[in-house]
Amino acid sequence: MPKAAIFDMDGTILDTTEDLTASLNYALEKTGHRHDYTGEHTRLFFGSGALVALMRALACEGGTEPSGLLALGTRDCPAPREFREEAERALPVFKTYYPQHSGIFTRPYPGVPGILERLRRDGVRTAVVSNKMEKAVEGLCARYFPGLFDAAAGENEPAVRRKPAPDMIEKTLETLGVSARETVYVGDSEVDLETAENAGIALIAVSWGFRSKEFLRSRGAGIIADGAEELYRAISSFGEKSGGGEEA
Repeated sequence: MPKAAIFDMDGTILDTTEDLTASLNYALEKTGHRHDYTGEHTRLFFGSGALVALMRALACEGGTEPSGLLALGTRDCPAPREFREEAERALPVFKTYYPQHSGIFTRPYPGVPGILERLRRDGVRTAVVSNKMEKAVEGLCARYFPGLFDAAAGENEPAVRRKPAPDMIEKTLETLGVSARETVYVGDSEVDLETAENAGIALIAVSWGFRSKEFLRSRGAGIIADGAEELYRAISSFGEKSGGGEEA
């Protein structure tokens, strides 16, 4: 059993797809852009924060194929200037609208609150680390997981770099008073895989979020949980297995 478990938010503990989609479309409509995106688009756009999601939506509007969107806005593939400028124009609209409309359709994934309660009874410290706006992270934790997290961190650049930089994880480990070796990180995307590698922390991936099980496997995920009970077992057995590559 680990001393702590740190969770990503969107696609890992909360299904935020519909509210993110509505807020994204609202911000794009108000700034004169395509605004008919679906949940499938949203799951592709998000993972690296709202600004990157808006840049990817604008790139999609401009004709970029879905296969080319995930890299856009990352360190290795900066967005073209025109996309970034328009995304920065739409971002304040999104930041104002989303916190006020983030709890309409959003729900915890089945069984997640229950395993958090069990982990805390087991003496495991719990936290959330998200590229979501910090205000939204705090509000959603209070609404859907009252008393279930010891710490919560959201986007707070430039003070703390967003994932996949290790900053949020390192700050949270310090807050919890544990080391990376004593902690497991749970996420659903390539950003989480990269974050875990950069922070030197073990990762358990979940298959119900914004990326498919096949995609996670292709990016090197070793342990992939298909449901809340499998996730609890994988966390509970942390440290008992030598090496990775096994599925929960």
